[in-house]
Amino acid sequence: MPDFSTARQHVSGQDLRSLTVLIAVPTLESGASDLNALALTQYLASHGHRPIVVSQGGRLVPEIVAAGGEFIGMNVASRNPWHMLRCMRRLSRLIAKERCDIVHALGRAPGWSACLAARAQRRPFVTTWFKGFREQNRLKRFYNSVMVRGDRVIAASEDLADLIRDRYPAARDRIVTLPLGFDSAAFDPARVTPERIARIRHAFGAGPDTRIILAPGRMVRRKGHHHIVQAAAWMKAAGIKDFLIAFTGEDQGRTHFTGQLWDLVLSTGTTDVVRFAGLSDDLPASLAVSAAAVFASTQPEGALHTILAAQAMGVPVVASDLAAGSGLILAPPAVAEDRMTGLRFPSGDVETMAAALTRLLQMSRRERQAIGERGRVWVSDLSGPAAVAERTVRLYMELAQAPAP
Repeated sequence: MPDFSTARQHVSGQDLRSLTVLIAVPTLESGASDLNALALTQYLASHGHRPIVVSQGGRLVPEIVAAGGEFIGMNVASRNPWHMLRCMRRLSRLIAKERCDIVHALGRAPGWSACLAARAQRRPFVTTWFKGFREQNRLKRFYNSVMVRGDRVIAASEDLADLIRDRYPAARDRIVTLPLGFDSAAFDPARVTPERIARIRHAFGAGPDTRIILAPGRMVRRKGHHHIVQAAAWMKAAGIKDFLIAFTGEDQGRTHFTGQLWDLVLSTGTTDVVRFAGLSDDLPASLAVSAAAVFASTQPEGALHTILAAQAMGVPVVASDLAAGSGLILAPPAVAEDRMTGLRFPSGDVETMAAALTRLLQMSRRERQAIGERGRVWVSDLSGPAAVAERTVRLYMELAQAPAP
């Protein structure tokens, strides 16, 4: 472990409740790491700390600044080794100049630059895992390994913590599980007006009797959109009518996969039941119009914010076992049918996914509403973002006060 004496000397001369924290996050758009950076910034600034957020940027930047955070634009999302080295040098100078007490990386690419910079300046380094990463070869495993080089390694769910322990036994004692905070008050069906619902139905091209299945998530292969298209084809062949699947994720320039997905829609004859709606600027309304929400991830996810949002809006969820662990939805056989908030299927099992969606569509509206209401009650009991941020800051305090090894 590195020598934290420099950081400790800086902290010892001031009120220990005031920290300068550098948060390195790839982008500030809509992902779990992006929202976590915002929640941390809001909590830190409102409790007398100084958050400095370094990122490529995105639509959350105004909220970061409004919350009292300092935003510094830097291409920490790049995986180019030369870009990473340049970012490392800039971050090292920034850490020294601003006398940062903690460096927290919310992703692998910024993690490498931040890790090297933190080590150079002898500052505590923290990482947060939001999902499982593929490790198909030694190079990828090495690239991923920066996420366990933190003096504390935060896992967004217990399932993800178990995955990290299995892959990196040496990091076992440094792993802390902090589930993502969720603000259920921001997803209240009663606050969605009929005008907002009508706008979304029009944007999706859905008729008054069409049952919408929402498929949120970035347009990347690991989110399983191709399996959802195949499930739509299965449902059509089974005679299911009056349904529409709406993809509401951004492709972030990954047009190759989006093009492949279009080809699949054409080849499966599902152009009438699949919509590429783009990133929604009104997620609550998009969920409010939906009969169900589907998540078909093919890689382990830590804690998908949108799965919780769907349940908060009273929408039954169908999710793969890699998209949603036991802490995200209540599904049979883990719970009784009268307690379920959704259904789970084995990742990649198109037929089981289609059967689960069909089951929900064939229920009466009242039956789906009962499932949705259980989801609302269950999600409302989860910790809010402020509570999770508070626990994170306590972790920062422990590291900032840690004696030199």
